[in-house]
Amino acid sequence: MATVTTPKNAFLHGRWTIEEAAKLYGLADWGKGYVGVNQAGNVTVLPTKDPTRQIDLAEVISGLRERGIHTPVLLRFNDILEHRLREIRKSFDDAITEQQYTGGYCCVYPIKVNQQRHICEQVANLAVQLQFGLEAGSKPELLAVLGLSAVAGGPGVNGMPIICNGFKDSEFIETVILATKLGRNIIPVVEKFSELELIVKHAKAYGVRPRIGLRVKLSSKGAGRWESSAGVRSKFGLFISEVITAVEYLRKHEMLDCLNLLHCHVGSQLFDIRVLKNAINELTHIYCELSKMGAGLTMLDIGGGMGVDYDGSQSAWHSSINYTVQEYAADVVYRIKAVCDDAKVTHPTILTESGRAMVAYGSVLVMDVLGTSRFEADPDMPAIEAAMKLEQEVPQPVLDLLDTYVNLTDRNLVEAFHDSTQARDEAMSLFSLGYISLQMRAAAERLFWAIGHKILERASKKSELPDEFESLPESLSDIYFCNFSLFQSMPDSWAIDQLFPIVPIHRLNEQPTRHGVLSDITCDSDGKIDHFVDKRIDKKTLELHEVKNLPGDEIGVEPYYIGVFLLGAYQEILGDLHNLLGDTHAVHISLGETGWEIDEVIDGDTVEEVLQYVQYDIADMKRAMRLDIEAACRQNRLTLAEGKSLMKYYDDGLEGYTYLET
Repeated sequence: MATVTTPKNAFLHGRWTIEEAAKLYGLADWGKGYVGVNQAGNVTVLPTKDPTRQIDLAEVISGLRERGIHTPVLLRFNDILEHRLREIRKSFDDAITEQQYTGGYCCVYPIKVNQQRHICEQVANLAVQLQFGLEAGSKPELLAVLGLSAVAGGPGVNGMPIICNGFKDSEFIETVILATKLGRNIIPVVEKFSELELIVKHAKAYGVRPRIGLRVKLSSKGAGRWESSAGVRSKFGLFISEVITAVEYLRKHEMLDCLNLLHCHVGSQLFDIRVLKNAINELTHIYCELSKMGAGLTMLDIGGGMGVDYDGSQSAWHSSINYTVQEYAADVVYRIKAVCDDAKVTHPTILTESGRAMVAYGSVLVMDVLGTSRFEADPDMPAIEAAMKLEQEVPQPVLDLLDTYVNLTDRNLVEAFHDSTQARDEAMSLFSLGYISLQMRAAAERLFWAIGHKILERASKKSELPDEFESLPESLSDIYFCNFSLFQSMPDSWAIDQLFPIVPIHRLNEQPTRHGVLSDITCDSDGKIDHFVDKRIDKKTLELHEVKNLPGDEIGVEPYYIGVFLLGAYQEILGDLHNLLGDTHAVHISLGETGWEIDEVIDGDTVEEVLQYVQYDIADMKRAMRLDIEAACRQNRLTLAEGKSLMKYYDDGLEGYTYLET
């Protein structure tokens, strides 16, 4: 039996409450206190989880429109980012105090998770207060982090920690050594033995005793989509035999005391806490053994992995996690302390690279619905009857569908479904053979859709749907065309089927009456969202409200806005230029004394900018267009006024937003 996703009591009374809406969309489950709904039926953001201090998203979008900033727009909430970082800090501080752990804690932000300058600058400034650090995994990231730490971190060994991961060439390592001499607290993590040789070479050349880290390949495996990040087949790190060789190499060069950090990475978005426990246990045993061999270890970096509960189920599933931040911190501290105490080794400073958990909650994409496509529940009987009168002989499949539609009752739902499916298939086959007219094919389609809607409406009054009807909601769902690019704003949804919470940001005080999937404005058939967050099932449609047409003779629909949440990690930086749809506008919002405030507006890409990204010469394009218009005017194919208007549209279009400005 298939579970009905619409609440049972929605069909039992006329009242719809915001509490039912919050439950339907799982706001409390995946929002973790950062998302709510107010009495007006609008989704709210609670930047500090304080219910008395909320930001109304519909009000924000209205205010942005008045300022000429159109959807799609990415809203970044600075206060959520700060609250999230402080929450992680407090969780580890509480665990350290409770378990009498004598080492410290430092959370390191890998800027690859979101390299946007405004995000990184805020993290860097907060890192000084919270004794956090930054991580670079490439040469460009290294240069960016050095610049960020110059502003925020200050010089000296006690300054902001900088961890350098990824493959490194001679130039990379020489830059690290010189940055050490400059006063940066920078730690290159050795991924392969040749990097250690380069570190020693440049350290001696410049008279520097650097802080060195080693990344080790554990036998413990990861879990989830990125489980190959761990284990002996992982991309980075040294085998244990290579680690021992590295220790002897440093001893030979009298630099074993420079080996200060041991590193591992179990994988991003770890959904099962048990995997982390096993990996930390193994890593800490290696740490203790190396300490006894004389290494100057003081830091244990367990890498990234702290996940985000995207679907709110708090389970060991790809889009969820079966632990809280507090449980994560307590388990990490406990495991490391237990192993170190048994080995009588001083407790190390614990480092985590929890980028996803730090920034995911801080960004929300809001997009507008441009229109819908649907399978109508009304078969338009007058039109069908008129078409039938024009036929010499009405095809039997159409008569069967008409009979099924008229005689459908609660008692024959399954029979009606089977009969209508068979009749529809027969009608399509006869049309392909030339035995049914186009009008009769249209009648068969309309009747089949109407029967499906009647079956679904009647069956949904029960708590469960028969298995035969499981595909009906998906098959009859509407398509909501939304003003965004999946490939630009939600690439993980397309690439790895990542789920993100999606909710209408207003009208939640109205009962949603439609089920739909979301389509973007690219010309790619993959540009759609047809899997949605749910705690229990693989949910293939989203509950949505009827989109209303504009009044009178106006063409278009009334504003209907949908929000996509938890987009702060990876999505912005992974986005591509499919169909030359560029970055959306990004607006930084904070909560002031009198309400929400705009801290920063980053304009989205213009058409001219994205064309230049792919090497178009804008001046040449304008010149060619102008000459073509002039030729058309000379040949009287365009009037001068029409030519002027077309050139203006062309110029304005190049300077405008890549998305539709409704």
